[in-house]
Order: sequence, then C-alpha cells, then structure tokens
Amino acid sequence: MTPAAAAPAPATVLVFLDPAFEDGRLADSSQPQLMATDQGATRGDGVFESLLAVGGQPRKLQAHLDRLAGSARLLELDIPGQDAWRRAIATAIGEYRSQSGAGAADDDELVVKLLVTRGVEGGSPTCWVQASATSPAGRRQRETGVDVILLDRGYDSEVGERAPWLLLGAKTLSYAVNMAALRYAHAQGADDVIFTSADGRVLEGPTSTVLLAHLETSDDGAGGVRTIRRLITPQLDSGILPGTSQGALFTAAKAAGWELGYGPLEPRDLFDADAVWLISSIRLLAPVNHIDGKEIGTPELRRQLTEELNALYATIG
Repeated sequence: MTPAAAAPAPATVLVFLDPAFEDGRLADSSQPQLMATDQGATRGDGVFESLLAVGGQPRKLQAHLDRLAGSARLLELDIPGQDAWRRAIATAIGEYRSQSGAGAADDDELVVKLLVTRGVEGGSPTCWVQASATSPAGRRQRETGVDVILLDRGYDSEVGERAPWLLLGAKTLSYAVNMAALRYAHAQGADDVIFTSADGRVLEGPTSTVLLAHLETSDDGAGGVRTIRRLITPQLDSGILPGTSQGALFTAAKAAGWELGYGPLEPRDLFDADAVWLISSIRLLAPVNHIDGKEIGTPELRRQLTEELNALYATIG
C-alpha cells in the first residue's frame, strides 16, 4: 500500500490591523495586498518583529511588542497599541491552526511576524501580522549546529552613539546588507556570519545574537571542586540589536546559577570559548561548530551545554 502523503502546510495567513475590524482583518495571501507606492516597498522604511508560536502560544510576546514599539519610536512611526497587536496575533495563529486541522499538536511551531511600513506618501502606516510555517533549515541547525565566518561590518563600535540616525538599535525592514552577508557566507561554504566592528569588537549575527560560554573550576572551600558556568554576550552599546531571546535566556540562566557577562568581546574570546551559539527567536539556540574553519570547544561539550541551555530556554514563557 502506498503511504499517505503528508498534509501540505497551510498557506501563509495575513491579518491587517484595521480599525474597522476589532480582531484584525484577514486577507488572502495569494493576492496583492501592499500598494506598490508603499514606502516599505520603495524604501525599506519600516520595522518588524519575528517570534515563534508553540502549540498556539506566542513565545516572549511582551518582549517582542516592547521592542516593536521601541523600533517604531526610533523611526517616528505611529503604530497601534499592544492590545490591537495581541488580538491580531491571536487571529492569525487561530486561523493558521484551523487550516492545519483539528489534530494540530501541542508542540507545533509557526513563525509569527509583526510588520509595519510607513505606508504611502502622506498616508498612515501599514500594519499586519503574518503567520507561516517554520523553516526546516532552522530546525536542522538547532540540532547539527552551524559553521560561521567573521565579517567586518565596516564601522566602529561607537558609531551608534555618534550617528543615531543609523538606527542600529531598531529592527528595521532594511535587511539587504544582512541578506548579502549571508549569501557571501554561503558562497564561502559557511552557514552564517558573526559581524565584527572596525575596531575589533564582536557584534552580532545578521539575524541573531552571539552568546559564548566559559567553564571554570575552583576550590569549593570544602576540599572539593566546583564548576563556574559563565554566559557572555556582546555589549548592547556597541551598535547591536538587543536580543529578546538572549535577554530571556539570561534571566533563566541566572536563576539556574550561571554567571552572566556583557563584553566587550573580541574575536579571540570566541575562539577561546568552551561553546558559542547564535540565538534568535525562530531558530533558537544554534551551536557554532567552527568559526573561520577553527573548531570551537569539543562536540561533546557543545552538545552538553546546548542541552542544558535548551532545557532552561524551554522554561521561558
């Protein structure tokens, strides 16, 4: 007997924040919805957030709504309040899961994007929620890890303070440079990138935050040995986007006894680490196997620490 084919993933669900629709307006994703003159399309002028929903529940929703509001303020965009976003998100998730059928698993995952463009010239911002399937590649990289290369972003770590108009603290739609960096990495046989500054600081990935771990042993004062676990991320004032996943994981790790640290970090700190990860809301924790061809830590230690941090991350709401 021929095995039954797997059910196709539901189509992308679009829900526009429309004052005439309290819970958002469902739109056909197979039809054009954005004006060709929208400044999000013509100039990349807008902001967005991406988050993971598991079993129908959005993860770290408040943190993403807060960062969306912060990005909008930096771009001087007047966007709807958080309650309107919450209702539209619930509509999008509910519609997607309905299309999935009544048997949707409690641990099913989908990507939820919150998008804002400046709209057409002289008009109001265009705001919508998008729900779609997760990428198999992202799931695979959680398990197998990634090889990365270091790339110079081309400016120093203090440029964000000198030139706030660069919007380095905002999650904007202008991702052309980030995508170009990923294409360059793929052409070099790597999976991802860690950006560095012109003055030699470690920054972030094109779509992720950098984490590294150091393990140290010391005398416990009773004739034994204790292991100190330290989790470190680059300084937030070095022109990087504050990571919602990094922030949530730091909270959980601190409660579990990890020591926490914020750079400044240099490339040698990555090479000397016991483990390095790229963390993001959709891919979650992706262990870094090699940087510029050099192995980071050992496979066993990477696996052990990744399992430990994944267990902590699973406790995050």
